[in-house]
Amino acid sequence: MTKTIEKVFISEADQYLFSQGTHYDIYKKLGAHPSCENGKKGIYFGVWAPNAKEVYVIGSFNDWNETAHPMEKLGPVGIWGVFIPTAKVGDMYKFLIHAKDGSRHYKADPFANQAEFRPGTASVIADLSGFRWKDSKWMELREKKDLYKEPMAIYECHIGSFMKHPDGTEDGFYNYREFADRIVEYLKEMKYTHVELMGILEHPYDGSWGYQVTGYYAPTARYGTPKDFMYLVNKLHNAGIGVILDWVPAHFATDAHGLGRFDGECIFEHPDPRKGEHPDWGTKIFNYEKPEVKNFLIANVLFWNREFHIDGIRVDAVASMLYLDYGKRDGQWVPNKYGGNQNLDAIEFFKHMNSVVRGAYPGFMTIAEESTAWPNVTGPIGTDSLGFTFKWNMGWMHDFCEYMKLDPLYRKGNHYAMTFAMTYNESEKYILPLSHDEVVHLKCSMVNKMPGYMIDKYANLRTGYTYMFGHCGKKLLFMGQDFGQEREWSEARELDWFLLGEKNNRGLHDYVKELLTIYRKYPAMYENDDSWLGFEWMNADDADNSVYSFVRKSSTGRNNLLFILNMTPIRREGYRVALPKKKKYRLLLNSDEDRFGGFGNEAQAELVAEKEPFHYHKFSATVDLPPYGALVYLY
Repeated sequence: MTKTIEKVFISEADQYLFSQGTHYDIYKKLGAHPSCENGKKGIYFGVWAPNAKEVYVIGSFNDWNETAHPMEKLGPVGIWGVFIPTAKVGDMYKFLIHAKDGSRHYKADPFANQAEFRPGTASVIADLSGFRWKDSKWMELREKKDLYKEPMAIYECHIGSFMKHPDGTEDGFYNYREFADRIVEYLKEMKYTHVELMGILEHPYDGSWGYQVTGYYAPTARYGTPKDFMYLVNKLHNAGIGVILDWVPAHFATDAHGLGRFDGECIFEHPDPRKGEHPDWGTKIFNYEKPEVKNFLIANVLFWNREFHIDGIRVDAVASMLYLDYGKRDGQWVPNKYGGNQNLDAIEFFKHMNSVVRGAYPGFMTIAEESTAWPNVTGPIGTDSLGFTFKWNMGWMHDFCEYMKLDPLYRKGNHYAMTFAMTYNESEKYILPLSHDEVVHLKCSMVNKMPGYMIDKYANLRTGYTYMFGHCGKKLLFMGQDFGQEREWSEARELDWFLLGEKNNRGLHDYVKELLTIYRKYPAMYENDDSWLGFEWMNADDADNSVYSFVRKSSTGRNNLLFILNMTPIRREGYRVALPKKKKYRLLLNSDEDRFGGFGNEAQAELVAEKEPFHYHKFSATVDLPPYGALVYLY
């Protein structure tokens, strides 16, 4: 007689792998999942609460009865489980945890795939199966691409303030499906390659912009359901646009229903406040020493990739993880075992995460927002590198913004701020970011950072963006920057789209579109971003005139581009520029054209190289440079 073996939803092997930090499918076990036991359909609930005395599931299916559904502790790892046949998809629930000290904690599910719309704090039972993905071609091609040789122009976007409904609905939020139509239309028109979405992980407070998370496994309910979010990603992929998520493993929210003191004790955060708290941010720091915590985070990246087809993550505040004393004074931090300020456990975590994620999915990007000179942030897996695909070049961003803010009278004294980034360009794989952080907290919008009258501000910005797109490194612009949003960004209101009716704004918008078109059309602009093979200064030293000239070179030697940038309001006639070859150079772009909101100065349609040595080059030509103007020539 054959004995029937009943299937166990969470096995001993599951528990063991989780305790070792290597259960990369743990999100399929913990949380709330449709299941079937003894022929009955229902929901299986699993939660990690190793220090709990008792755990109950309370929810809309049992009228929030606090004793109706006790959970069983499954083993020494501290995972609790229970099958509830009366629970169903769409029901709300929480875990009621009785701590050893007698306190009770009403917690949202750390692995929930859906949450109640704020200000509600319950989790919602969701079923992620059944969505009809139609992006198989995109996903297949993604894994074959060499990301370093591809164009990457990222549009950083906050859904809740991109556009709002004018009909007076609460908050005015577009849902994921409505947003999909608007954003795809916009990104295709402008020729961006990727969108980076802020604030997708569930969070309680709008003003945190999604950087203080309570639900790492749930797309925020502000804009719809998990399948609505799938629809958005699917539509973007079918339009040829990649999707990057802001991801926040550095810290988490302290809200009572969140991860803090989850079972009455610190299991996600470090119990020592010198290691477990950010004094400036008022948040908790994950305990990277614990295998289960590292498993929670690494599985989370895999979850977004596998279940939602996300193409990459931008990891927020990496520096705060790498340095134990980040944002802390003496007495507020604990040195590592060698007496240093490096967080050895965070270093190991990054190497582990990148080896698992990028090893399994080579086309998946991990991007570090790392603001210091920490070495080897990007690089091959298995080396001394942390293993990230790209790093935000915060040094470039700072130098660029500080230089562009200067009155042109003082730019000559800071000339090398704009050339310095090329001296270390080969050290990492960089993205040049002009992100949301640069247009908040009284830093001014990008256009209002610029000096001069309003027409000067826009001329400065057009020339600055030309420098950015010509410079080595992938590109990132925050929403609104491409049409000259004049107010600082606020998550509470939509972008000032009405400005597109103004000549300066429409001109800038058309100009950025032209830059994006050129960027994507010519491989010289992106295929050798991390090498001097793709870049050469014609003149980096003309501080007196505040003029920069350089070329971007293709691997084939064809369709190279010459950039000449005049950072002053002075028109420079007969300006001599060094040239790399004896060729004809055809005008591709003039930032000063009237259609871009410029002064209308014309530029030579063609430059012919003369055999007259200039600035260490054999050839040169003269060119008339418009004030605050950028010229791009093709050769």
